[in-house]
Amino acid sequence: MSGSRTGGDADDGSGGTARRKPVVVLVEPETPGNVGTIARAMKNFGLDDLKLVDPPELREDGEAYGFAGHAREDVLPNADEVTFEEVVANYHTVGTTAITGEDDRSHERFPFKTPVELRESLKTVDAPTAIVFGREGRGLNNDELSRLDEVCSIPADGDYPVLNLGQAATVLLYELRELTVGETQLPDTAVTRAPEDDVERFHEFFGDFLEATGQREHQREKTALLMRRLLGRAHPTEREIHSLLGVFRKANAKLEHADHLAAKHDEPVYPRE
Repeated sequence: MSGSRTGGDADDGSGGTARRKPVVVLVEPETPGNVGTIARAMKNFGLDDLKLVDPPELREDGEAYGFAGHAREDVLPNADEVTFEEVVANYHTVGTTAITGEDDRSHERFPFKTPVELRESLKTVDAPTAIVFGREGRGLNNDELSRLDEVCSIPADGDYPVLNLGQAATVLLYELRELTVGETQLPDTAVTRAPEDDVERFHEFFGDFLEATGQREHQREKTALLMRRLLGRAHPTEREIHSLLGVFRKANAKLEHADHLAAKHDEPVYPRE
């Protein structure tokens, strides 16, 4: 493990400074495997600065490196061994806990933020920040939590709210990804709504369809309004609207042809309401 690094502003390559990403602190982790799992989660979500308080031995041929995936190449070998006091002195600190206080009579575990609330809060914090995780079995104790600036807890089922250390770190770092990940592997999902004249043409086709199926006028009006509300919420693309236009164009043509054949042969059309 490398020597200690302290937080601060990082050069953004343009002559200015960029806000440094949070560091992750593990207090007395008991198993090397969990250290590796958390290092991997850090790598997944754009973090690379791992601090360890009284860690177990992390051998390159052991569980930590085996569980770390590509984080074995940088996050683990560059991890710093620090003291809890150094973390408190140098960072805006967020302690994590599964057990929270229910009201303001006990301040160690109350008030607390969910991971989503923490993400929004940290957007306004212009200071080196540390996310502090406790021990696998006991977490952070009240004395440690009382020395940290904020408390975060992951909402879970009340009958079994305690996540294991690796799970808790992965969930929290995932929710903080807007602060740590510049670009993901997912493609651009921006959707352009179809032109309004195409949408209106669809509503005309749909109205013709309802009339051809024999619905009573008040039912047609209600159904047409429901469809308008549905498309209003869906924001269909041009391709989607054109596909629907094609379907209803053919359906209307077939219904019109059926009516023509019925009249020509003096036969009743299909039963209508």
